[in-house]
Amino acid sequence: MELHQLAYFVAVAEEGNFTRAAERLHVAQPGVSAQVRRLERELGQELLDRSGRTVRLTDVGAAALPHARAALAAVQGVREAVEELAGLVRGQVAIGAVTSAGPVGLPDLLAGFHQRYPAVEITLSEANSDTMLTALREGRLDLAVVGLATGPPPGIATQVLLDEPFLAVTAPTGPLAGRDEVEISDLDGLPLMALPKGTGLRTALDAAFARAGLTPRIAFEAADPNVLVQLATRGLGVAIVPESLARYHQAELWVVGLAGPGLRGVLALAWRADGPVSPAARALIAFARAAYGSGAALPRPVRSVES
Repeated sequence: MELHQLAYFVAVAEEGNFTRAAERLHVAQPGVSAQVRRLERELGQELLDRSGRTVRLTDVGAAALPHARAALAAVQGVREAVEELAGLVRGQVAIGAVTSAGPVGLPDLLAGFHQRYPAVEITLSEANSDTMLTALREGRLDLAVVGLATGPPPGIATQVLLDEPFLAVTAPTGPLAGRDEVEISDLDGLPLMALPKGTGLRTALDAAFARAGLTPRIAFEAADPNVLVQLATRGLGVAIVPESLARYHQAELWVVGLAGPGLRGVLALAWRADGPVSPAARALIAFARAAYGSGAALPRPVRSVES
């Protein structure tokens, strides 16, 4: 039994197709079929049911699959341990960020990490905070910049990067013009503009309305807070945005404070508190925590914060 045979078997089982498995492994399809057949002959049992359009696991194959995965993971663990002890951090890291993570200087952070660990492949994706927290728990992300309306969920550790109140902004002739501060009840029935559900800002806003026994009238949703500001400047309603963004555009908007608890946004670095973490992921988390802890990664201009 050879490791590449186990790798081929796992790929076919996960893809449900020999051709897709071969493409994933960057090898010829006949070679994958031959090696899986050789593995089956050695074990004396069929691992895959090839009778249908989709390749399926037999009962024996289903029983063998977790052990094959464990064997491959163990070998990878040996490689990573040796590389880590030798000071050679390699591998892949997956990072997520909310749409407007500009205030935390993420590109500078990633450039610095790449310079220190050039052998680590970095991938970056954008999503809302709820989606990324789920991906962190499931191990699909190693690190994320998320917006939090409450404390982090179980199993997630965080480091706060920014903490600021939410404000209401409207056109100078809008419905709140002339007001310095309003209660949530003052927003009842007004056309509001906010980030989508799943973001920290929207969670905080919905919770504030619920505490008042009200339901917000969301006229516009946008994943980018800057779009909300642009809509507000055109007189289309009241946008709920972080303070840094509101102050940046205060020359063209009327900025109004929001009274009441919980109307703050926290932008935080988040990672899995427990579970297996690769050496590359550990290096990334340590690098990011140190960089943000010193404040070195935070740029001077602040435009917006998702949350």
